Parts: sequence; structure tokens; C-alpha cells
Amino acid sequence: MTKAVLWAGAAALSMMFMASAASAGPISSACNQSSRQAATPSLCSCIQRVADQGLSGSDQRRVATFFRNPDKAHLVRMSQKRSDDAFWERYSRFGEKAEAICQG
Repeated sequence: MTKAVLWAGAAALSMMFMASAASAGPISSACNQSSRQAATPSLCSCIQRVADQGLSGSDQRRVATFFRNPDKAHLVRMSQKRSDDAFWERYSRFGEKAEAICQG
């Protein structure tokens, strides 16, 4: 019985660790490290969950750079490259969805 309880406890801790690691993606990390007052751990985690649903890993890493340097977002927005236009469309959809889900 004791072994079963220990195994169940270890399994639960493992699941919690995996869930925590999953929410600590590039956007969540950049958000938490930002100096923005509204960047709470719960908000940053929520934004990361939305990003995980709709952005590729490379898109997420690119978005994370916007937290450190917002001017990069402006440069991408003003770019005339098709790839930047496609990225901006994905980023805009992500932003709308994150705002709808995570504001509270």
C-alpha cells in the first residue's frame, strides 16, 4: 500500500513538473522577465498557453523578442516581405485570442 501511495505521489509530481515546464515557453519567459507591471505569472502563463495553440515554436521565439525590443514588432509590421505579412497575420490572430482569453 505504501509503495502505491508513493508511486501515485511521484506520478502527480511528475505531471505537475511537466505542466509547469510546458507553460514556461519562450513567450511566458519573456513576459515574466519584462518590466511591464501587468506581466503577472498567471497572465504570462495564459498567454503562453494561447501561443501553444496557434503559433509554431519559431513564431513564439520571434514574438518573445518583442517583449525585449518592441521596435522589432513595428519593423515587422511595416515590412513589405510576404513572410513578414504572413507572420503578422498569425501574430494578430494570436493577440486577439490571447486578449479574449487571458484578460480578466
